[in-house]
Amino acid sequence: MGHSTDEKLEKKEMDTRSLSSSRHPSLNIHKVGVPPKQNLFKEFKATVKETLFSDDPLRPFKDQSGSRKFILGIQAIFPIFEWGRRYNLTKFRGDLIAGLTIASLCIPQDIGYAKLANLAPQYGLYSSFVPPLIYAFMGSSRDIAIGPVAVVSLLLGTLLQNEIDPTTNPTEYRRLAFTATFFAGITQATLGFFRLGFLIDFLSHAAIVGFMGGAAITIALQQLKGFLGIKKFTKKTDIISVMHSVWGSVNHGWNWQTILIGATFLSFLLFAKFMGKRNKKLFWLPAIAPLISVVLSTFFVYITHAEKNGVEIVKHIEKGINPSSVNEIYFHGEYLGKGFRIGMVAGMIALTEAIAIGRTFASMKDYQLDGNKEMVALGAMNIVGSMTSCYVATGSFSRSAVNYMAGCQTAVSNIVMSCVVILTLEFITPLFKYTPNAILSAIIISAVINLIDFQAAVLIWKIDKFDFVACLGAFFGVIFSSVEIGLLIAVSISFAKILLQVTRPRTAILGKIPRTAVYRNIQQYPDATKVPGVLIVRIDSAIYFSNSNYVKERILRWLTNEEEQKKADYQPRIQILIVEMSPVTDIDTSGIHALEELYRSLQKRDVQLILANPGPVVIDKLHASNFTNVIGEDKIFLTVADAVSSCSPKLVEEA
Repeated sequence: MGHSTDEKLEKKEMDTRSLSSSRHPSLNIHKVGVPPKQNLFKEFKATVKETLFSDDPLRPFKDQSGSRKFILGIQAIFPIFEWGRRYNLTKFRGDLIAGLTIASLCIPQDIGYAKLANLAPQYGLYSSFVPPLIYAFMGSSRDIAIGPVAVVSLLLGTLLQNEIDPTTNPTEYRRLAFTATFFAGITQATLGFFRLGFLIDFLSHAAIVGFMGGAAITIALQQLKGFLGIKKFTKKTDIISVMHSVWGSVNHGWNWQTILIGATFLSFLLFAKFMGKRNKKLFWLPAIAPLISVVLSTFFVYITHAEKNGVEIVKHIEKGINPSSVNEIYFHGEYLGKGFRIGMVAGMIALTEAIAIGRTFASMKDYQLDGNKEMVALGAMNIVGSMTSCYVATGSFSRSAVNYMAGCQTAVSNIVMSCVVILTLEFITPLFKYTPNAILSAIIISAVINLIDFQAAVLIWKIDKFDFVACLGAFFGVIFSSVEIGLLIAVSISFAKILLQVTRPRTAILGKIPRTAVYRNIQQYPDATKVPGVLIVRIDSAIYFSNSNYVKERILRWLTNEEEQKKADYQPRIQILIVEMSPVTDIDTSGIHALEELYRSLQKRDVQLILANPGPVVIDKLHASNFTNVIGEDKIFLTVADAVSSCSPKLVEEA
């Protein structure tokens, strides 16, 4: 009899539940799951793995024999042994054409960039011989072309001459340049080895766009010395000092023959670049135009002896391959610390540029680029480079673009370029004696124009005004002060944005979208209706010590505003506050303390606190802190709809 009664009661309860679910589907309540307790060591291990080894680099080594693991290890350090097995004549044909094409571009650029770094021309060529060879064996990008670049050359030259005058102390200046290059390589390799590549992402895209644009203008202004034939020129890089130096020399410092050479070949270079963009089949034209310009201008100066009329020429470039510079690096003394500081800054900028270029072309060809391997490769090539008379080398966007357009298949194109450079150093450098400085200035000006990305700046303005402020800050910092100040502003604004987003997270009031059980931001969905007597607030960030007090105060301010509005409209007061916690990925002790204070404040106002959909990390910490018992297990729901239906079913029907 008792058994029969129990069955009837159970059946009646099931029928009631079924009826409730049919009328109110949201009443089919699911409790928020609490993840099982993890071993502390396993939890720490999982966190470290996800932070530093998210790409699971050791996965290929699983279930492999000892000999196979050794081979995989060699291939991981030197990727050339992996893709080299599949190399064939067809790929070599593409790499040969690409290598010869970028070599014709890099030779005149290298001579100009070395001058930008206040070094003798041969050091630019040295830096396109050894580093590309090292990178070809260790790098994972198929398209990136290695060598000196304009921005890093300017940055290095500016920072170095702040410590040593390159004119009065050229030997000490050169030694400090090698020291900075060594520590740039150490910085890059260390970041890659310890898998800290995510640190370079702290420099935002907007800040990089502004910094590069400002650096491009600064570089172009610096070239006015060679372009106009001015002999006495300021060593400062800000636009005011440069323009004062330019216009102060207009009556007695400008050389019309130099201007004629520079303007003529700059026009030719820009025309070649325009034709290359207009017709993709003519990609080789802007690549070979600098070399053609050097040959023609050198021949012109040689037959006319224009150097006797004030046209500045290169004069002498050391012949032969890179000499050893191991003994020239400062490993002790006062310049050790200075070299480390300059190298770290230059290394980070070079790394940022190279990784950005590598990722761009990897996405275009649909292959994966291991950022940490790239850092190790770039670091290794600069360490070896510093010992072989090279200064900081990295990926060049202009050369990489030409490399890509020329049909490169692998990093062998860098090897081909290095071979051409070594032949140039051995046999051709004496021919550059009569090359006018004006043509080098014209080549650099035409190269850095591409660094000014107007379209990117306009897009940044349309998308995010704060990003645009970062872009402008970096831009004006470079052109009105110096490269290092612009870089400092770029980094500072990038960090300021991160801090602002962390300390002032977004919050939103949610409303119910008609004829659904979905609750969304009422500003995004004006048709969404508020539930009478209920305030639903969503927190769009993790709750940490840095923002916990703000989150609590912002929620209370939302509540105060809503109560004042309800009172003015003679509507029922707020009885329930639901906090939607889906976007809250984590919470710390300060965050939990803020929730406790919020709960106590709401109790004084006679308002219930409800939590909706806290994530696994959050719910685990709420249980560990006993906060779930404070507000009650029955006040935590899987969805906002469950919370509203359970706590205020009549009100949701009316809504």
